[in-house]
Amino acid sequence: MALFEVPGWSVPTVPVSNLAQSTSKKRKRPAAQDADKMQSAEVNLDRLMQKLGSVRNQEDKQGPTKKKKKQGRSTRALGTDDQHATSNKAREKVSSPHGGSIGSAVEQPAKGGSGLRKKIKQKKNLKPDAGKPEQRPRNVSPVVDEVSGLTSLQKGMKESLDGARFRWINELLYKSDSSEAVRMMKEDPAVFHDYHSGFRHQVQSWPSNPVSHYISQLTSYPQNTLIADLGCGDAALARGLSLKKLKVLSFDLISDRAYIVAADICSSVPLPGSEPSSSQMSEGEAQVVDVVVCALSLMGTNWPRCIREAWRILKPGGELKIAEVASRFTDADEFVSLISSIGFKMKAKDDHNSHFTLFEFKKVARASRTDKEWSKVMSKGDILKPCEYKRR
Repeated sequence: MALFEVPGWSVPTVPVSNLAQSTSKKRKRPAAQDADKMQSAEVNLDRLMQKLGSVRNQEDKQGPTKKKKKQGRSTRALGTDDQHATSNKAREKVSSPHGGSIGSAVEQPAKGGSGLRKKIKQKKNLKPDAGKPEQRPRNVSPVVDEVSGLTSLQKGMKESLDGARFRWINELLYKSDSSEAVRMMKEDPAVFHDYHSGFRHQVQSWPSNPVSHYISQLTSYPQNTLIADLGCGDAALARGLSLKKLKVLSFDLISDRAYIVAADICSSVPLPGSEPSSSQMSEGEAQVVDVVVCALSLMGTNWPRCIREAWRILKPGGELKIAEVASRFTDADEFVSLISSIGFKMKAKDDHNSHFTLFEFKKVARASRTDKEWSKVMSKGDILKPCEYKRR
């Protein structure tokens, strides 16, 4: 019997061709496919155990956790049974793809892993302590404004952008014709809202508001007095006088479908009234308005046309109240002279306020004029300087 001959096993004789090839002086490495697979499995297992060990060390550093009591059996007895069952499973050998086993490499670390799984399981079953306040994450977001939903930094940046947009719109309205303002508002109705939102912000820094002055003044007027607010903005005058039984018709470039009627006050106000049709002195006819208010509304390069429309819609002897920024006047007397040439007589002037100058005019009769004469009067809009806010 051969040396390695075993019943049921037989080793065939090596062919002569293989013997000839084996006599080569070059040394060949043996096939190590199974060994590579075995080594790969061991490496993967070692990595898994290292991860489990690191998690266990972190739990030990955090301190002991409270154990939850269970009904029927103690936690210690349950932990012993779980550890015993887990140890039996860990002792099972892991088979390689070719029938080999690496049970010896798995058996020892598996005991530590069972204890770790036990602790993780107990930690999941623990309920949070109701007496301790809930801990917040370290990275806390900036304080958010509850109304606008913006942080304090974002709110400041938004105010700066809104202020810049207001100044830009304001400059366009003062330095262009009213028809250009109408075109801009129709293309983007948000411009009207943005402008008046910025305007309200500016009003907060004023020592007084002309609209508030007119609300207080007009309260003493007889009931059923009809007032036309030309360039009303957000219709603050009409809102303030609504409880006083005074009728206020508000006009501006954009309608709010409540108080404001859309109109270009420097072109045509949608109210009845006429101008003299002959060279004879007349105050027109068919008017219904008792008082016209122009509170900071003489904007646009063609603002004298608004004064002409105010004369047309006012009843004979009607009142025209004008409030303008004091810095716009280069010569207040020249301004009064222009208003008077359109058909008014000044009754009062108040320039005690450091920010505004108030004028009161009464409508008087005048004769008709040619288009050439009106063109000359209407071209004097540069008497008032544009109202420009300082750039920041």
